[in-house]
Amino acid sequence: MTSPVNGASRVYPIIGDPIRFVESPVWLTATFASRGHNGVCVPLQVPEGTLDQAMAALAAMPNVDGLLVTMPHKQAAFAHCSTSTETARLLEVVSVIRRNPDGSWHGDMLDGLAFVKAQRDHGATIEGRRALLVGAGGAGSAIAIALLEVGVGELVVHDTDDARVGTLLGLLAGVGTGRARAGDADPTGFDLVFNATPLGMDDGDPLPVDVTRLSPDAFVGDVISGHGTTAFIAAARQRGCGTATGGHMVEAVQDLMADFMLGASTGQVVPSSSST
Repeated sequence: MTSPVNGASRVYPIIGDPIRFVESPVWLTATFASRGHNGVCVPLQVPEGTLDQAMAALAAMPNVDGLLVTMPHKQAAFAHCSTSTETARLLEVVSVIRRNPDGSWHGDMLDGLAFVKAQRDHGATIEGRRALLVGAGGAGSAIAIALLEVGVGELVVHDTDDARVGTLLGLLAGVGTGRARAGDADPTGFDLVFNATPLGMDDGDPLPVDVTRLSPDAFVGDVISGHGTTAFIAAARQRGCGTATGGHMVEAVQDLMADFMLGASTGQVVPSSSST
């Protein structure tokens, strides 16, 4: 079910660089139509370093009701939010932004919730399991929080930036009941192995882990979308692993994004101290 775009359509751009791989313009527009909302998601390429100019222009357009935010703007866009959810404030990153009644921006970070939903929808059991998460950036940090909140037993985080891992582990203190610690990228002995790095976006990228060390019983998830089946997911399937792709994550997030844009909140609204 689709609705025509017309002069009364509410606009929800997705901003990023590069932008050609995003799938949400089709998915979210269809989700809005299925709910009877005259809204359209459009892709806007906003080069790194030009976000301030883009946000000023979008803020001046009264038919822009919200934004989807993808790489490399998730951290920088947080500074433009006057209010946010607790998760977004904790991480100082956002993946979605909507208008407050006064015209300012309210942000949330949905990557973690969407990722966990995608894994569960495709057969993963998370509660009580051992998980290896490769990547401690904005998406990886949100995923780490979501995994602990739903009851993962042990979470090992690896990133090439040790300081970033240390910062994330500090934020995770007190989240959930599972243990979180730093570790290397060896997937041996893990029930769940997740890639939250950009590896897989470009042809020839190395794999995030040594797939020959994956147990065939492990479940493997990837955040990379818009590139078909990544080499990492293909290799995991050859090992006999269950998998969830970045495309599955995009599917999982659509209802969450529509809920957010149409006024529902995934968490307590708090002031964003970094707002401009």
